[in-house]
Amino acid sequence: MAKSLVIVESDAKAKTINRFLGKNYVVRASVGHIKNLPKNRIGVDIENGFEPEYITIRGRGKLLAELKKLASTSDHVYLATDPDREGEAIAQHLSDEIIKSNPNIQRVLFHEITEKAVQQAIEQAHEINTTRVEAQIARRVMDRLVGYNVSPFLWKTIYRGLSAGRVQSVALRLICEREDEVSGFTAREYWSIEANLKTSGGELVHSRLFKLHGEDVDIPSEAEANRHLKAIKKEEFQVATLSTKMIERKPVAPYTTSTLQQEATRKLSMTTKQIMAVAQQLYEGVDLPEGRVGLISYMRTDSTRVSETAIEEVRQYIAEDYGLEYVPKTVRKYKNKKSAQDAHEAIRPTSLKRLPKKVASSLNASQKKLYEMIWNRFVASQMESARIKQSTLDVSAGEYLFRSTGSTIEFKGFMQIYMPDSDEEIQDSFPKSLKKGDSLNLNELIPGQHFTKPPARYNESSLVRELDNLNIGRPSTYSLIISTLLDRKYVEKEGRALLPTDLGMTVKGILVKQFPDLFNVRFTAEMEEMLDLIESGGRDRKTVLNGFYHPFLKAVEQALEKKEEIREALQEDAEDKCPKCGNGLVIKWGRNGKFIACTGYPDCRFTKPVEETEETVLDKCDTCGSSMVVKTGRFGRFLACSKYPDCKFTKPFSTGIPCPEEGCTGNIVERRSGRGKIFYGCSSYPKCKFATWYKPIPQACPSCGNGYVEMRSTKAKGQFMSCPKCKHEIAIEE
Repeated sequence: MAKSLVIVESDAKAKTINRFLGKNYVVRASVGHIKNLPKNRIGVDIENGFEPEYITIRGRGKLLAELKKLASTSDHVYLATDPDREGEAIAQHLSDEIIKSNPNIQRVLFHEITEKAVQQAIEQAHEINTTRVEAQIARRVMDRLVGYNVSPFLWKTIYRGLSAGRVQSVALRLICEREDEVSGFTAREYWSIEANLKTSGGELVHSRLFKLHGEDVDIPSEAEANRHLKAIKKEEFQVATLSTKMIERKPVAPYTTSTLQQEATRKLSMTTKQIMAVAQQLYEGVDLPEGRVGLISYMRTDSTRVSETAIEEVRQYIAEDYGLEYVPKTVRKYKNKKSAQDAHEAIRPTSLKRLPKKVASSLNASQKKLYEMIWNRFVASQMESARIKQSTLDVSAGEYLFRSTGSTIEFKGFMQIYMPDSDEEIQDSFPKSLKKGDSLNLNELIPGQHFTKPPARYNESSLVRELDNLNIGRPSTYSLIISTLLDRKYVEKEGRALLPTDLGMTVKGILVKQFPDLFNVRFTAEMEEMLDLIESGGRDRKTVLNGFYHPFLKAVEQALEKKEEIREALQEDAEDKCPKCGNGLVIKWGRNGKFIACTGYPDCRFTKPVEETEETVLDKCDTCGSSMVVKTGRFGRFLACSKYPDCKFTKPFSTGIPCPEEGCTGNIVERRSGRGKIFYGCSSYPKCKFATWYKPIPQACPSCGNGYVEMRSTKAKGQFMSCPKCKHEIAIEE
């Protein structure tokens, strides 16, 4: 019997699936994309219906030859790339190359990598979904058109090297506009009044003024508060109403990429790039006594779906470890977002036999915390609801009404293992012996002055939540979006808050003014709706792209006509005169930020740097314990003691990416060679001698899943990213 060829995307998946299918199947990996748009030109035939010019990715020729040879000797060819639009496009590219060697090609969708699911998928093989391929082409072409037109515009108006990615720029806009709200906020004073009361038995009751004459209370000043205090003291306090109700609190869905990033940044004080790096380690595998094994399912997912096998396992675990009363009668199923591609399961443990406490000794601190979070959330998602008794006590004092509230947990349910943020401090706040009509004695009235607060600045957690809610970008790219904004110095951190820099505000201002429709927060969501219509056959790809491109091109042309005007508008007059020629000085933008230059240029080339403030970080000086600050020297960034020159301690600037060497717990840090050249090495040197000349980027390789890629540049290709493990190349606009 001739063997069948199954082509998946990753080597790790190929080995697992080969074991499920047996000896009559040969499983090979395409290692991600085999074709892409060219790197040195736009690669889109605009005049011919926006047809993309896909070319074979350099280095994929040998792999393609092997796949064609295997296909020619196989009975069937099954294309089992990821079940999403991008996977469908990869399948189409593979089919285009292989069809001459074997026309018997079918598409297979593996929604979960279990033996039963894999075998069922082979039985249900079908044709490639061409409308889904069309939707992916539309996305790719649109992103290429934006990247190849808007970024060069920024180079001509500010300075070369800036980027204006479609999603990245919208995220920057959100951060900048929130900063505008904070800067323009005017605080309003208001006062509260709290009462400490006593029952006839001497029990304390703490209550807060809630209503006056049946209306919400608004006390704008201290004088008004004092007037109310005098009036309240003359009244008698009495229990007006006492009510209780039982509510049911349901557990939340297991983690998606977005919800994991949101909660882990908040609870574990980790950055999104650290979270994804640690999750990558848990997914790829850690060394346990039983051998190297992956502890969690694939961590790049927008789905809350869980396989039937995992559901059966977790329900059995809950029954055995917590009791049957903790197992709901029916399996809990959670709805996905409308925009979810549902290519992978929710993030969950690969086996519930590997309890966090059993594997803790094999994990570092970050791995242990993240694994425990993923474990607890998944198990809790299939547990019985919690039952909470909520009590409300209203106390009347003439026309004034005070209120006390409290809650007690009657049955913990899923809260036995996972406590939502909103319920972490559930407790009863007044005596249970009270009943309607009871008199209370006033012990103390406590006025409090307050001021309204501005909206909170975005942090990584809240920005991820906002991007997810607005359907901007993909959850798997959120970490890279934030890292890019920080690396390009569009945004900086103050504590956990994300603040736009002058450069970020400048870029945002130009983009929003010149391209108001393109960088609108609704643009990506609207585009997703168009892509959905293309996939369902309701819209034609060429029609959608044509409707986008011509208004976009007109906006680009109009913006380019104003480039000199924009450049001049960005200049600021400096107070001093040029020390060389006496002309005025202006502040301009350059590759290294703002600088002062002579208005007599090019006759006078005098320039000098603009003094900048130092950024304080959380690190403490190893020598004296003072705060550390980020400084930029001749050879790049480094951390220095804020007490310099009294203390001259310095240390390298960490990238936050874990060292890739097996068993090493260090991080990759910036270093410099004896000749002053920047390179990146392990913080555990000389114990670990890992080093690379290429800047590591906290983005997982889409081909092999490696935890980071490296920034590279050649004269022929320009700047691009490359995986150090499988050598897969990624275009910057991707």
